[in-house]
Amino acid sequence: MSSTIDDRFTAAHAGSAALHEEAVTRLPSGVTHDTRYFQPFPIYVERAAGARKWDVDGNEIVDFVMGHGALLFGHAHPLLVKAVQPLLEHGTHYGASHRLEIAWARAVQALIPSAEKVRFTSSGTEATMLAVRLARAATGRSRLLELRNHFHGWNDSVMTGARNSAGYVSSAGLPAAMTEAVTVVDQHDTKSIAAELESESYAAAICEPGGYSWGTCPLATSVLELLRDRTAATGALLIFDEVVTGFRASPGGVQSLVGVRPDLTALAKVLAGGMPGGAVAGRADLLDQMAFPSPGAGTPNGDRSPDGARDRVAHPGTFNANPLSAAAGIAALTEVRTGEPIRIANERSRRLCAGFNRAIREREVPGAAYGEASMVHVLLGQHVPPPTDGFTWSWGDAGPQSLVPETPDAVRWPFRRSLLNHGVDLMGGMGALVSCVHSEADIDEAIEAFQAALSDLRREDLL
Repeated sequence: MSSTIDDRFTAAHAGSAALHEEAVTRLPSGVTHDTRYFQPFPIYVERAAGARKWDVDGNEIVDFVMGHGALLFGHAHPLLVKAVQPLLEHGTHYGASHRLEIAWARAVQALIPSAEKVRFTSSGTEATMLAVRLARAATGRSRLLELRNHFHGWNDSVMTGARNSAGYVSSAGLPAAMTEAVTVVDQHDTKSIAAELESESYAAAICEPGGYSWGTCPLATSVLELLRDRTAATGALLIFDEVVTGFRASPGGVQSLVGVRPDLTALAKVLAGGMPGGAVAGRADLLDQMAFPSPGAGTPNGDRSPDGARDRVAHPGTFNANPLSAAAGIAALTEVRTGEPIRIANERSRRLCAGFNRAIREREVPGAAYGEASMVHVLLGQHVPPPTDGFTWSWGDAGPQSLVPETPDAVRWPFRRSLLNHGVDLMGGMGALVSCVHSEADIDEAIEAFQAALSDLRREDLL
């Protein structure tokens, strides 16, 4: 009898299995991030370079996780290594202001249309948390409008309507008062969006402007325009979560592509060139709520604005604008500004998506691949039409606009195991984040692996 997908996976990853056996005794489920959870155990990576990584068992893998989307330049890119290395000798944390944080802010402002001022954080979750706090402080209101399944990190303010790429809905442990302060509507339910924003109780509306889960369900530009119009009319703010799409959808993010300017933008991932880092960018008056008063105007703690309406917004953070992250971020954004990294990544993304759809047709399995910029999504085990242009999701053909069907777990897990058996790793919810260092040969190898994995599932009657 021929070996199964699971037999081959177990045999090829004995070292990872052994590490996982210890990890589950020390870490919840043996992992340190929800999307790193894997059945029956995750692979353990030893090193990475360019578009590839090598696990502890010596398996070479074409990587499309790309640091959860942070690695537009792939692993250990010489440009970024050169930028960071001197800081290891000069000092990794000054506990003081430094020149690089100014240059990093300048680089953000050169690309993001709405970035009048910038405040750095250590992650995307911290960026959305700060953006929401600024909105509540500015408006004196507490309610948020979220779009269903849009993911904004794991902070209490924004988990109510979230679903991350591992499929977990919201979270236990959220205070009732926090969830009650959030209204969640489907992203294309324009009647409900307009009706909710008639109220003057909302501090802000927050969304992923490319659609939920970094474009798994693309969002129509008309919805962004509606959100902009209605928030402006009632004094609420508009927050774009461009943690994934910032510097990837285009050099200036989705907002630059569609021409809709938010009040605040949350950024991370590509922002820091693969190092830890996030930021809130936006209107100067909103960011300046964190500014200290002029000498004699009050005390730094608990000081009030002249009209006494609100306290200053406090924002500490040990690793805000860390020199290592700033150096990598400046190097990355300087290169992004040329447009070339995004152009290359987008070309490779289209090649990958076309190859995946060709394999799906040839193997006669239900499913489709589609994408936006350098982000590709894969649906298997669902009867959906392929995109008419081979890449862009067509709502006219695909039906309801607020939800996209998911790959069933009974298909997703064996497929991802099979794909790893053939040397390719996708992002948790069946997605590929393509970098500018993926070569045409890398893409073609990934397509061959995809074809082989589909054949494996067909052979075991899983598709």
